[in-house]
Amino acid sequence: MSQHIQMTVNDQQVGPVEVPEGLKMIEFLHEYLNLTGTKFGCGAGVCHACTVIVEGKNGVSEVVRTCISGVERFVDKKVRTVEGHAKRNAAGEITELTPVQMAFLEHFSFQCGWCTSGFINETTALMERLAQAPVAAADVEQVIEEALKEHICRCTGYVKYYQGVKDLILNTKGLTY
Repeated sequence: MSQHIQMTVNDQQVGPVEVPEGLKMIEFLHEYLNLTGTKFGCGAGVCHACTVIVEGKNGVSEVVRTCISGVERFVDKKVRTVEGHAKRNAAGEITELTPVQMAFLEHFSFQCGWCTSGFINETTALMERLAQAPVAAADVEQVIEEALKEHICRCTGYVKYYQGVKDLILNTKGLTY
């Protein structure tokens, strides 16, 4: 059996495309769209390396794990993968990284990089939520812990990711009070 799906991925309309029923979103990203930045880690939704952003109609983004979510969950939705963040020129070359990407680079947050796409997407969604509902500066560490606590990194021990996010939030106008 197959199904026809369509969605927007990284501001590009996709579909309608015929795919097998039960196809996981991570397989669709990798095999149909050649977007391999979203990583397959555990396959059980535990490590969060496969996290993408789904933009809500109300302006609130949610993060979704693609290794446990069927492609049908994303029909008619706007999806952002890690490839959709940096600005590119007409030739497709990266010309500018986002503040989240820069913060992780500046703090040497990753080593092998397998978990990085999940951390970037989760942090980007967190920044968007904070832009709509700022928090007290004193609560930033707790907010970061809540947002990133389920992400698994086997290389860095998390400190550099968390410090990068903390510095970014505290230095971005409008996210704290």
